Amino acid sequence: MIETLPYYSQNTHEALMNWFHAIPYPNISPVFLELGPLQFRWYGLMYLIGLACAYILIKRRVESRGLSMTKDQVYNMVVWAAFGVFIGGRLGYTLFYNFSYYIQHPASIVAVWEGGMSFHGGLLGASIALVWFSQRQGIPTYQVADLAAAVTPIGLGFGRIG
Repeated sequence: MIETLPYYSQNTHEALMNWFHAIPYPNISPVFLELGPLQFRWYGLMYLIGLACAYILIKRRVESRGLSMTKDQVYNMVVWAAFGVFIGGRLGYTLFYNFSYYIQHPASIVAVWEGGMSFHGGLLGASIALVWFSQRQGIPTYQVADLAAAVTPIGLGFGRIG
């Protein structure tokens, strides 16, 4: 496709590729703070920022639309979604990415400090948690899903940054 463009030559392509490879890639440590044996990582910080933004935005959306949810229900919704993301994301990772290892080392499933979360597991876990939450609280599931859908891209964005 690129060969059909006017003024294209192999030399132009090579020059562009050399230029892209010359762009320095920052070597950022995954740890932003160490307190003795404790390490605080960017990934975890981004999760917290994403959850805080989700809470603030959902609370504002509930207030601006006059939805019948209390502040406690908004808080609980975000907490249940977070549990769903963490549990589902970890279980999804263990099932889909290195299942044979986790069958042989089941204690490693809870070793979240070693890394390993999956998007699709987190999505499924959060979806299950939010359906359960909405039914338990007597809030229409579509209302909870609408609120969650509005803030999910923000959480995903912060997760990718981390």
